[in-house]
Amino acid sequence: MYQQQEHQAVPKLKLTEQPSLALPPVRYDGLPKNLIFCCRIWKMPNRRFADGEVVMGRWPGSVLYYEVQVTNYDDVTHLYTVKYKDGTELALKESDIKSQSSFKPRKSQSSSSSPSRRSTSRSRSRSPGRPAKGRRRSSSQSRERKDDKKKIIQETNLALLKPSENNTRRYNGEPDSTERNDTSSKILEQKLKPDLEIERVLDKYSLRPREEEKKKEEIYSEKKVFEMVKTTEKVSSKTKELEFGGRFGTFVLIFFLPATVFYLLLMCEQDDPSLMNFPPPMPALESLWEARVFGVFLLWFFLQALFYLLPIGKVVEGLPLSNGTKLQYRINGFYAFVLTAAIIGILLYFQFELHYLYEHFLQFAVSAAVFSMGLSIYLYIRSLKAPEEDLAPGGNSGYLVYDFFTGHELNPRIGSFDLKYFCELRPGLIGWVVINLVMLLAEMKIHNQSMPSLSMILVNSFQLLYVVDALWNEEAVLTTMDITHDGFGFMLAFGDLVWVPFVYSLQAFYLVGHPTAISWPAAAAIIILNGIGYYIFRSANSQKNSFRRNPADPKLAYLKFIPTATGKGLLVTGWWGFVRHPNYLGDIIMALAWSLPCGFNHILPYFYVIYFICLLVHREARDEHHCKKKYGLAWERYCRRVPYRIFPYIY
Repeated sequence: MYQQQEHQAVPKLKLTEQPSLALPPVRYDGLPKNLIFCCRIWKMPNRRFADGEVVMGRWPGSVLYYEVQVTNYDDVTHLYTVKYKDGTELALKESDIKSQSSFKPRKSQSSSSSPSRRSTSRSRSRSPGRPAKGRRRSSSQSRERKDDKKKIIQETNLALLKPSENNTRRYNGEPDSTERNDTSSKILEQKLKPDLEIERVLDKYSLRPREEEKKKEEIYSEKKVFEMVKTTEKVSSKTKELEFGGRFGTFVLIFFLPATVFYLLLMCEQDDPSLMNFPPPMPALESLWEARVFGVFLLWFFLQALFYLLPIGKVVEGLPLSNGTKLQYRINGFYAFVLTAAIIGILLYFQFELHYLYEHFLQFAVSAAVFSMGLSIYLYIRSLKAPEEDLAPGGNSGYLVYDFFTGHELNPRIGSFDLKYFCELRPGLIGWVVINLVMLLAEMKIHNQSMPSLSMILVNSFQLLYVVDALWNEEAVLTTMDITHDGFGFMLAFGDLVWVPFVYSLQAFYLVGHPTAISWPAAAAIIILNGIGYYIFRSANSQKNSFRRNPADPKLAYLKFIPTATGKGLLVTGWWGFVRHPNYLGDIIMALAWSLPCGFNHILPYFYVIYFICLLVHREARDEHHCKKKYGLAWERYCRRVPYRIFPYIY
């Protein structure tokens, strides 16, 4: 922030008209040189501020002004390039720039202006700075006093305003600390409160023009915002930039995604699941639905909901919403996984037939798809009555199909039960592990094996590690794009309940009907590859999380970063200086390790890694777009410093 400086006593030029090309002659005799220079600049019709001049620039999208230095001026666009103290450079309009003189306060008032001197037993003696008795304070002094307090409020808002960073992964690193020290704002509020109350009472009996009274009310509104300590940015009412192909693209995806799931599952059941056998034989429609299967799916869903409602695990706060509030979340996903494992163990002990899931696998997928569609319809209907501030920034376009697909409401809740947060990790992710286990048992039963194959063990072990890591770091999901930006609609509902458990388990389902034998050296190489991917994924996220929590940690002294105007830094060393998304790189390496145990006879088990590359490249493009809007020229500097996005020296 800028430092307060005192006015210099210089002659003032009184301008009663707007500047024009034909100005009357002005005498400069006796004026300081710097004032003569300002006059000459003022007379220029196309430019007001000179290169190198220190002015106050408004941060885009807010009412806050910061001290900046003019570095350039474009005669074509009439935009000034300014540089903030943290190194951020932005292009601003002339209307967003003001001179420092309009922000500089007058000399400090004497002690007689303190609240204690305004009591009923006030002294008759007056300091030189106070106006004589009976003489009214000039309007310029009153306005400057307003500017001083307005500036203090803006400084406090700046200290409290910390925009959140969007992470673009289903779970990507650990969340920021949700604690905030409001001591300074409370002390400042206590200091300003007596002045605000007294000034409001005195203004009741003042005779000011209506225009000045209107400005006064605006200042009072800002003070009211300060007293309530609400410093969040106003969210846009409508979504202007449509993703996923807009209305037509989302309409196609609503039908294309379920068709893709059914096609993959049908291909895995074929003896020769090659692309040459397209299309696979379609089963009878009546064989795709069974009420008992749908009942088992509902039992699974509500069992996980019951585990979510158990009063175990810690409760944490999410990132601030558009209205400044923070939702609370119960972190007990790992406990739910342990309870589920205990129930599965009991069922196996009593020789319960889990082979039923394998025999009706396609019917379970249909049941999950029907349930996700019904849930999506319910979510959209209830979102029509949701207040504007509860709608998703990316799903409020006004188009039914688009908002239905991307999600109209950001955080739909039934009481304290958060539907989106529950579906993000619980029924689908834990169900993925259960399906893999069922496929392992089915392989042993169908092929009369006393032990599962080495390929099946590798696939189960790798994916079990991935799921346990996600549940152990469950708190990290609160900072992902799914929670902070995307609404809960068909995209996430179908993805969490259908795509994750039935597509991510494709390798295990493939190995049941197409067993593949691999050697121990090949298995060792695949284990090393998966270990490298997991190490990159976890260490990159841990490095970023440690830097977010405490950038001044001596253990992180080796990390260099580019400062931004949001208060956050962009790492340019470590993993995040290697590529822009090292966690994505680790994800793709692990995805390849999951497919290699299936051999090279067919491309079908490699669908996951192909799809995952496309998904992460698309997510990376969305993340690039959001970061460029959020960090401005600081993000461009980061991109020049770290040119490679996901793959080093390739992409």
